Amino acid sequence: MAGRNKKRNKAVIHFNIFTKILTLRPMLVGLQDVTFEFGARVIVSGATWHIQPNERIGLIGFNGTGKSTLLKLLVGEYSPSEGTLEKSRGTTIGYLHQDLLSFDTNQSILEVALTAFERVQQLEKEIEALGKELERTGDEKTLHDYSDKLHELETLGGYDIHHRTEEVLQGLGFAPADLGRPYREFSGGWRMRVLLAKMILQQPDLLLLDEPTNHLDLPSIEWLEKYLLHYKGSVVIVSHDKFFLNRMVTKIVEVYQRQLHFYTGNYEYYETEKAMRVELQQRAYENQQEYIRQQERFIERFRAKATKAAAAQSAMKRLDKIDRIEETEIERPNIRINFRIDKTPGKILVELKDVSKRYGSNVIVSHTSAEIERGDKIALIGANGKGKSTLLRIIAGVESFDGDRKWGHNVEESFYAQHQLESLDLNNTLLDEMKTCGSQKTEQELRTLLGCFLFSGDDTDKKIKVLSGGEKARVALAKTIVSKANFLMLDEPTNHLDMHSVELLVDALNKYEGSLIMVSHDRYFISKAANKIWEIVDHEIKEFKGTYAEWIEWKERMAKQASKSTADKNPAPPPAPVANNAPVKPAPTQPVPSKPAPSRDLRKELQQLQRQFSQLEEKLNKAKEKKSQLEAALADPATYSDKQKFTEAETAYKKQADLVDTMNSEYETVFEKIMAIEGEMN
Repeated sequence: MAGRNKKRNKAVIHFNIFTKILTLRPMLVGLQDVTFEFGARVIVSGATWHIQPNERIGLIGFNGTGKSTLLKLLVGEYSPSEGTLEKSRGTTIGYLHQDLLSFDTNQSILEVALTAFERVQQLEKEIEALGKELERTGDEKTLHDYSDKLHELETLGGYDIHHRTEEVLQGLGFAPADLGRPYREFSGGWRMRVLLAKMILQQPDLLLLDEPTNHLDLPSIEWLEKYLLHYKGSVVIVSHDKFFLNRMVTKIVEVYQRQLHFYTGNYEYYETEKAMRVELQQRAYENQQEYIRQQERFIERFRAKATKAAAAQSAMKRLDKIDRIEETEIERPNIRINFRIDKTPGKILVELKDVSKRYGSNVIVSHTSAEIERGDKIALIGANGKGKSTLLRIIAGVESFDGDRKWGHNVEESFYAQHQLESLDLNNTLLDEMKTCGSQKTEQELRTLLGCFLFSGDDTDKKIKVLSGGEKARVALAKTIVSKANFLMLDEPTNHLDMHSVELLVDALNKYEGSLIMVSHDRYFISKAANKIWEIVDHEIKEFKGTYAEWIEWKERMAKQASKSTADKNPAPPPAPVANNAPVKPAPTQPVPSKPAPSRDLRKELQQLQRQFSQLEEKLNKAKEKKSQLEAALADPATYSDKQKFTEAETAYKKQADLVDTMNSEYETVFEKIMAIEGEMN
């Protein structure tokens, strides 16, 4: 007996030691047993979440579950009702959110972004003042101060802040000519990019990003992905972009039923694991309910019999002590959006002939032609400023242009864009506004449809005039969807929807028997809903007949073929999708000077490094996964009941942690080499 107690005491000591080790692990910020109530509504209850260095976390949940509120808790804007907010000393946090758009200034966007280097700018002023003082007095102490300030400026990288700032701003889509323009001249979306650039340049220990891709075009999203993948701090992202989350995060935190649920993996892993957890919980709930029913029948049958009264009393006590399992609830039902089309159009819905459009010196399209056929579901993609929305308005007939646009036979169109908000009757309720579409749907069907667009219960009786801009946009989109149109034109339809609603919209558009053209930066939405890709290249519409995934594969293949060109040749550009019925342009009279191709050795070295980088990334992910498994094993109290088992587990964990650190260093070194070579080649 004494031996068993001694062994148990040792296990307790080991467990306490390990608990202290875990407590001492570096943590940037965290919530400890936090409950937060917003009025009478509970956002989270008893939530614990510690954010460690170098984590990339996706924070998800249905609209209204409190994701943005949690971010505000982490930065200290809100205080918890119960529990504590913990933050390591010296931890710096950058928080990007929509409220930042209230900031305004006459400074140029370059000057705004440069305010990220507050200490460097202060040093520059101090150095300038000391330099003048030194010229006047020649004092030795002033000379020492001047040298110290110069050394600090160099240590902080102060001599290249302009270059770094310009690089980040251009990566986020700004043209070099824009950098000197006043901040207040730009729209909300472009302002948000400037503030994102400033936050990236500050390099805080923790970046909190609330829907960072909402105002970015595809090239800027891809640039942000590459940057954040190698960001040395931790990142927490709230986003409805599945593609972005899949590529960016290694951990998912879900706000669900007022609890935080953790998943080690990207969004795809979360979806699989969540389905398994829900199924297991439902089975456990059903089994427990069956057990409870059996016990209740036993109690009801025998509680009055003297010979069985004690057993019935014991069964009652067991039921009182049982830890009840909650039934899995679906917070948002899988409602189906159904289209109704009255007329079948002809083979050609819209024909553009020799279309040109310019704003002053800015040419959008020039002498381009294209056709939209019955059954086409076209994604119009590309960088901001290329004229995607302008082209959509030309097709819709609400934008002036040169050339011809011709509707086909029996075409009934419906156009969704931000300006459609102006056509809403502000005095109507949501339900009354939906009735104006003439869809012949019942009131219950319209309420159900509004539920898909995040309006539930009494929301449908609200007046349009009390809705926010995002809510009005969802009403306008619902009106577009409920119409009997056989041709839809959609401009950024997913901007104000959560992931579940995007899924519903994708499902509806896949079943839609009409045709559509859409502008969207949501790659998941495009990849699931489009069967053709349109891109504006050299002021012409280029068509690719295939899905978004096939288009990406084609682009990569063309890029690889282009990179194989030799230095002494100037090959013709790779074959590209042709413009529909586009006139042939005459060959230029003057040859266009081209940049010499990089040397073969340099390209070969880059390809080797890229292969090495991919292999390292795969190995590093596996090593991190194994480390997480070993960490979970160490956290299991059963490990401490066996000294040898504990020692082996602890040794294996330390060895794996060292391996991950070594691989991380190698990973960063290879990445820096790739960036250096790419910079040399460009």
